[in-house]
Amino acid sequence: MKRRHEVLFEQLNTYRSELLEMVAEVSETEADIIPQGFNNNIRWNLGHIYVDQYLWIQALTKEDIPFPMGFNEWFGYGTSPYRFTDETPTFSELIPILQLQPQVIQELYQDRLEEEFTPTEMGMHTIEQMLIRTIFHEGLHMGAIQALMRQLRKEVGESLTY
Repeated sequence: MKRRHEVLFEQLNTYRSELLEMVAEVSETEADIIPQGFNNNIRWNLGHIYVDQYLWIQALTKEDIPFPMGFNEWFGYGTSPYRFTDETPTFSELIPILQLQPQVIQELYQDRLEEEFTPTEMGMHTIEQMLIRTIFHEGLHMGAIQALMRQLRKEVGESLTY
């Protein structure tokens, strides 16, 4: 594997570890609160990060991706935690699949990172380029989660870590 590919997977793992460390002290209840001024919660953001990574790869490769049924309806673009059902994974159910996702992606795609596909509307045409985009996206949602945690701390008066 090329060194830049090793670095890409190191970043995928590192940022995911940072995300999970950031929410390690969040409770199920806190993960489901939608603070004033927000339209989603921590649980939605975590599910969205998980789904987004797979959906972008799927959009590029046109191949089925191994994520559970219902996830796109709960966590895809334009969805809302107001539409969660009893079947929607809980905060604690999302954590282990988020932990495993970087490893799954590496196992599935480490030998295909430079494979050429029809370019997306953003001009990305390799899985390597797509993963760079999804890492950036994850960082945006980490910032959103930090903002949610700050607002939750104000509203509920508890000391959330972030």
